[in-house]
Amino acid sequence: MNRPPFLPPRTARRLVLAVVATLCFASDAQASFLSGDALDTAANVIAWVALVVVPVALITVFWMVHILPEKIAEKRNHPQLEAIKTLCLLSLLFGGLLWPLAWLWAYTRPVLHKLAYGTDQGSHEHDNEALRPFHDARVEAEPAPIDTVPANDALWQQRVDTLERRLAAMEASRHEPPTGAKG
Repeated sequence: MNRPPFLPPRTARRLVLAVVATLCFASDAQASFLSGDALDTAANVIAWVALVVVPVALITVFWMVHILPEKIAEKRNHPQLEAIKTLCLLSLLFGGLLWPLAWLWAYTRPVLHKLAYGTDQGSHEHDNEALRPFHDARVEAEPAPIDTVPANDALWQQRVDTLERRLAAMEASRHEPPTGAKG
């Protein structure tokens, strides 16, 4: 079975003739549209851009991409924002190897934090609170001043007695068998 050629013979001959004519009558090639001093000036500008502007732009883009997890965690009120900031900084020092971890951490919901504090949101309004000791435990770092002790000895003794009764009730309930237990 004869298949028709891809191009009809007449069209193929015309195409070959056009290619040969183009090759025979081609003009001289130009390496650049500039010449002389303009070519040297353009080469100097391109060199300065390649040596100064491109590295600065690449470093800026690298830095901006690496602080994205920090910005995301701040926007989402992540309670572990400071740790994510630290991981972003370490990622810059390690050439970006830790960046995916910071990115994932910024988007995760802190389950253990919610179990401990009852919320998975952090408030970053009082960042200086984190520098005080016992901040997370909500314990006062300094003892209460002396003037907060009740002035009346009877009132003081009443408070102590109340606490002793509560303690004795807790001790007694600890030693009793649970209600409904068969022994």
